[in-house]
Amino acid sequence: MLMIPNVLDPALYAPVRLPLTQAEPLPPWCYTTDEFYKAEVERIFLRTWNFLGRIEMMPTPGSYFTVSIVGVPVVAVRDKDGSVKAFLNSCRHRGTPLVQGSGKAMMLSCPYHAWTYATDGRLVSAPGMQEIAGFRLADYGLKPVRVETWGGFIFATFDDDAPPLSTYLGNIADHLGPYSFNDMVLTRRKEYDLKCNWKSYVENAMEAYHTPTVHHATIGLQVCNVVDSVGEWIGLHEEHEGTEAVLEGDETPFPFISTLSGLAAQGTYFVLLYPSTVLACTRDCAWYLDVRPQGPARAKVIIGSMFPKTTAARPDFEEAVKVYYKRWDKSLPEDNWVSELQQEGLSPYFKTPARLSTLEPLVHSFGNWVLDRVLP
Repeated sequence: MLMIPNVLDPALYAPVRLPLTQAEPLPPWCYTTDEFYKAEVERIFLRTWNFLGRIEMMPTPGSYFTVSIVGVPVVAVRDKDGSVKAFLNSCRHRGTPLVQGSGKAMMLSCPYHAWTYATDGRLVSAPGMQEIAGFRLADYGLKPVRVETWGGFIFATFDDDAPPLSTYLGNIADHLGPYSFNDMVLTRRKEYDLKCNWKSYVENAMEAYHTPTVHHATIGLQVCNVVDSVGEWIGLHEEHEGTEAVLEGDETPFPFISTLSGLAAQGTYFVLLYPSTVLACTRDCAWYLDVRPQGPARAKVIIGSMFPKTTAARPDFEEAVKVYYKRWDKSLPEDNWVSELQQEGLSPYFKTPARLSTLEPLVHSFGNWVLDRVLP
């Protein structure tokens, strides 16, 4: 009788721990079993910094948007003083989410029993609770979630002992600082619900081995080099002319970002902010892939397109940007397809010997990063 092994036994992962030219990828059960996924939730996502969205998604006081991080509902809201805050999107009465999607409200009112909260999380009204012994509004504010920003990106952590975001990201600003993310604006956001493990999608994004086959009709061959990273991120750089954000043969309508220097001025960065946020930064724009686990074999992928504010303000922007959206609308579904296809071929009951290519150095780095945190 075939049995799934004890997937948290460190001895099973000795081949993954070897140097790249000798190493195997993570075994199939890492992508398919509830046990491994539960360990990832508890030991990675509940302890690390998780990407929530962009600052321009909440432009004015009262603006909010909601996300789910491994099943934990979170609402990010702009307080009346302009600061960014985040809370569990769960009423302190019986847990109903206060809001869904995005919107604007200076008071967040539960749709179940009308408990109402200010944008700083204070409970300001609780109908029907006046005669409850010892009940005080001040004791039942929303549960705050620690939140910080970098370059207009909003991150949150559930771990009060996590290092500051700046420490977590290490030397990333040395590489990506020239893109001036604070001077960019999110122009489009698109979601995909996929039948694949979150790690499969991240791994695919961090190697160019697949591009000549999966993207033969769109992107084609990419030659990338690993960049020096300090902190909780890894990255590749592709040196090339022009932009990576339009298909070959299409004109590039927008100017290059004026602040680019170093490697940023010589091509494109593909960067993973652990655990599951991918940034692609090229000469005239940037985009992110927000990979959100939904279970062992499900993931939501959100692509956000960003351009300099001066570019987005051009009178011809809405028409000219279509050539960029065309590129993403063709290439991303190719990644979606192959990630779902790969998931179909994985079974927790069978592990056959495998090897990584020298074209997959960051797949190796990522797998070991996961094991470092998941294994006891």
